[in-house]
Amino acid sequence: MTLGELADRLGCRLEGDGTIEITGVAGLEEAGPGDVSFFANPRYAAALKATRAAAVIVAEGGAPLTVAALRAPNPYLAFAETLELLTADAAPSPGAHPSSVVAADALVGAEVSIGPFVVIGPGARIGDRVVLHAHVVIGPGARIGNDSIFYPHVSVRERSLIGARVILQDGVVIGSDGYGFVARADGTHRKIPQRARVVLEDDVEIGANTTIDRPAVGETRIAAGTKIDNLVQIAHGVRVGAHSLLAAQVGIAGSTTLGDHVTLAGQVGVAGHLTIGDHVIATAQTGIPSSVDSHSVVSGYPAMPNREWVSSAAVVRRLPELRRQLLALIRRLDALEARLGADGCEPVD
Repeated sequence: MTLGELADRLGCRLEGDGTIEITGVAGLEEAGPGDVSFFANPRYAAALKATRAAAVIVAEGGAPLTVAALRAPNPYLAFAETLELLTADAAPSPGAHPSSVVAADALVGAEVSIGPFVVIGPGARIGDRVVLHAHVVIGPGARIGNDSIFYPHVSVRERSLIGARVILQDGVVIGSDGYGFVARADGTHRKIPQRARVVLEDDVEIGANTTIDRPAVGETRIAAGTKIDNLVQIAHGVRVGAHSLLAAQVGIAGSTTLGDHVTLAGQVGVAGHLTIGDHVIATAQTGIPSSVDSHSVVSGYPAMPNREWVSSAAVVRRLPELRRQLLALIRRLDALEARLGADGCEPVD
């Protein structure tokens, strides 16, 4: 692909020779002739000046470059689209591997790819152009929307509903039983049957080894466009709003509702039966024990407004010093009281 063709595909303004042949994508420091790179962070200004890339995707309005430039309103987005254009893996061919097992009453759409040892249960429905890699299991009555891709060892349990263009990375489990038990009089625990469903709306992506549980009644729902990282646990009856971002090792307890455009950074924990408003941001390792209003930024445990947490963290770092100062003041006060005597007056010789 020539640089001019790439600019047209991306909708970027080209500065430089459009006939340059583009053969790869690389970072500023690793790029060589034929590679396209991108620049969006001022910290990499030195690398931009030294790059050997054939062209660089940059923001509009910047200074001229020593290499060809693709001017874009959002360089990072344009770079992501470039990766899609230049490095996309070839899709598996449609058809079912001989080792796969497809129930007689399952409905499989057009141009579906079914890999080795895939199992599709009774009554399941698979949309068009779906890709099921090796060892994927689709449970009875589950429904999978068009153009979805499930990587190896994904498990979609019975009656789960998956929208279109959903991506499930390796080892994802959708619809595992929620953690529900009731105590008996003798102290043992009876399992509460988890019979409801999990719903993933369109354009959801779930990272490797993430689990999303089904509830006893109602549903667990992940709304459209939400992206969830690896090793996330979403309990039964949770609702995650649209276009939210959940980073690695987030845990959300049962029956909690997250609004739209919520961001939970790594290792955030959210207690059960809470409401997290729209556009909330929780920084890494925040513990959320109570509901949070929309447009809040929270940190720490228990979660507090981010600015308060930053101030508190600064104090915590000084605690050893403050303790030493306090002990010194106590010693001085004790010495002063001893010198003044019991009646508070200086002793007279």
